Order: sequence, then C-alpha cells, then structure tokens
Amino acid sequence: MRELSGTVYAEARPGPLQQALRWLRDRVAELLPDDLDGGPVVDALVVAALLVLVLVALRVAGQVVRRGRGGAGAPDDVFADDARRSADAHRARADALAAEGDWPGAVAERFRAVVRGAEERVLLDERPGRTATEAAAEMGAALPAVADDLRAGARVFDDVVYGSAPGSEQDDARLRRLDERVRAERPADAQLPSGAAP
Repeated sequence: MRELSGTVYAEARPGPLQQALRWLRDRVAELLPDDLDGGPVVDALVVAALLVLVLVALRVAGQVVRRGRGGAGAPDDVFADDARRSADAHRARADALAAEGDWPGAVAERFRAVVRGAEERVLLDERPGRTATEAAAEMGAALPAVADDLRAGARVFDDVVYGSAPGSEQDDARLRRLDERVRAERPADAQLPSGAAP
C-alpha cells in the first residue's frame, strides 16, 4: 500500500479533467444499446454533450452580465431598475458618472434622461419594458427632425449596456448633444400620443 502512494503513481493518476471526461464517457456508454461498440459513437456524443454544456454556460453567463450591467428589469428595458427618476436626476447621475470616468454608466443614464424627458413632455407614454429601439422609434415619430439621431443614440445605448462596446467619452458627448436637441425640438402635432401637449 505504501508503494502505491509514491510520487510515480500519483503522477500517473489522471487529472480532474480526465476523470470528469472518463466519468461522462462511461455515463453516455451506459445509455447506448449493447450492440454498439461504444468507441467513436460515445466519443462523438461526449463531444456533443460538452458543446451543449458550454453553449448553455455561455448563454447563462451573458444574461448574468447583462443583468449586472443593466439592472434587474427586463433584459432590454431602457429603465432596467425599479427606481423612478426624473430626467434631471438621470442627467445628474450621468454627469457624476462621467466625472468618475464611468463611460458605460454615463451613456446609459444619458439615454435614460432622453427617454424620461420625452415621457415628462408626454411625447411618450410611460411604459415599463420599452426597449431603446422602441423608444427611439416612438420619439422619432413625434420629433421627425431628430429621428435619425434618436435611432443612432439607441444603438449606442444597446451596444454599451447590452452588447460588448466599452462606452467612451465621445459616446457620452454624442448622447449629451442628442438630449439637448430633443429638449429643444418641438413635436409634430399630428404624431403626438393622445393627451399630449405640443
């Protein structure tokens, strides 16, 4: 027994990954009919099972990252957290985050200020779960002169908050200009939601 515990035998023992693969291969082999030899068929099934596990893990990890960056709401919701803030409060948060160099946070808050400002002006109805793209389309209908800029701003928001774009000082400046333009723009009367005032 003492001889088996020597370093030569310890080095020959398979590592954790090899042990896990061997265990998985044995489980797959148990599921197959006895008339299959198990060799290449089992290996192919093990590889397929591992690929499925990796894809599931990546998908779950992506959702966790998006929720972590975007808050607790629906995955693509502009206002992903439960807090109800005014447009000015979103602008103040964006300014504070920009001062800290947190460009992704500043970009997110800046676009949220644009959307909340449109809601406060009754250019948009207040609707939970609205995506940036939906908000831009609806605002663009009421403010056609800035419709293209709104779509571009929504893409920046989505790329930074839900995609892999890092966000930058230029993105924040672009959304700051968008916010200023939207605030200065007068709506097209025919496109206003019911109950809105120009």
